[in-house]
Amino acid sequence: MDIHWDDLRIYLAVARTESLSAAGKILRVDPATVGRRIARLEEMLGSPLFAKSPQGYALTDAGQRLLAHAERAEQAMGAAVAELQGQTGTLAGQIRIGAPDGCANFLLPQVCAAIMADNPDLDVQIVALPRVFNLSKREADMAIGVSPPNAGRLSVQKITDYRLHLAASRAYLRHAPPITCLEDLAQHRVVGYIADMIFDKELDYLAEIGVPRVALASNSVSVQFNWVRNGAGIGVVHDFAMPFGRGLRKILPETVSLTRSFYLIRHADDRRLERLNRFAAALCDGIRAEVARLEEAAG
Repeated sequence: MDIHWDDLRIYLAVARTESLSAAGKILRVDPATVGRRIARLEEMLGSPLFAKSPQGYALTDAGQRLLAHAERAEQAMGAAVAELQGQTGTLAGQIRIGAPDGCANFLLPQVCAAIMADNPDLDVQIVALPRVFNLSKREADMAIGVSPPNAGRLSVQKITDYRLHLAASRAYLRHAPPITCLEDLAQHRVVGYIADMIFDKELDYLAEIGVPRVALASNSVSVQFNWVRNGAGIGVVHDFAMPFGRGLRKILPETVSLTRSFYLIRHADDRRLERLNRFAAALCDGIRAEVARLEEAAG
């Protein structure tokens, strides 16, 4: 029985997305072709790999048993490609990073641009989403998180700490009541997260500070930052974002000073891939340096 890697590649895409159309979009293949290839693979193996339902394509018992073998084949192919590409001394191919949008907007663009300047054949995709990424489904090659996961076959590396403070624009503060203590925030519009959309407890800054009401709320750090930058109210701002907002000023810095951490999260098996190891090392070094540079500029 000859099972081709391309058949396993299509099988893995369907297993991870639970959809022919989603798998086809990732693979750039027509969904009907994906369906035919899955049917051919099932015929070769003499067993159904997926059970179709209104929710999508779920793995059968046979499909689950095949998954570990297919992932090992994927790792072997990745290692072979990485070894061949490594002979050139530069990184090549596509790497996708998942990150919370604060990191994705204010740190990753310049860090990744610097890495790509030394590796012209490298393609980088940054997926900025306010949620946890599923690396088991290969939504990304690696992800940056604000807390270390405690489940799954994952490799976790702390990148760096970063700081956050209450901030407002000078334009807002010129016409707002004075702020001498936390209790004074009750007289101001507060910017923050939508409470039921906070995907990680580490992001619940305002609850930690004791602010009961958020007048302007968004699940996006970038939206919150732009509200604060444009004088709409007071919010918690990353120190590394402060240099991107002219006229921003820290509020009660001696009273409110938060520290959080970034973690690099990878699938455990990917630690054997030299190409991803090299990129991960450059990414972590770049983020550390950029956080330090921007926080120093923020004062």
